[in-house]
Amino acid sequence: MTASRTPTIPEELRGAGLRVTAARVALLETVRGGDHLGVEAIASGVRDRVGHISLQAVYEALHALTAAGLVRRIEPAGSPALFEGRVGDNHHHVVCRSCGAVADVDCAVGHAPCLTASDDNGFSVDEAEVVYWGLCPDCSTTRSS
Repeated sequence: MTASRTPTIPEELRGAGLRVTAARVALLETVRGGDHLGVEAIASGVRDRVGHISLQAVYEALHALTAAGLVRRIEPAGSPALFEGRVGDNHHHVVCRSCGAVADVDCAVGHAPCLTASDDNGFSVDEAEVVYWGLCPDCSTTRSS
């Protein structure tokens, strides 16, 4: 019996029908190594890995990786787009109203119950996006001091 191995980033890119480039590999490494990163932080991480890359090239690569399902884009209200490498599991997010920190929140108990809308209006629902808002532990401590 052989153990299955995790595909490499180039294999994932090829499997998604994308051309393998140093910039795409570096971008995916940056997103997966970060925590809900904005475009500027991603561009900086890619530049640290491969040298110069234009912001436009980062946007284009993010678009391609998001469309391929290798990266997830979230847009909390009032915030710029953020990107993460956790995909395909219908998780949600909690956002701090004060500092903007974002953390993952697993779907409510059970088998994706948030996919059962009280009235789906005839839609075939395949994903739900829930954002919880509040104060992170650091901001809660600051406010209570």
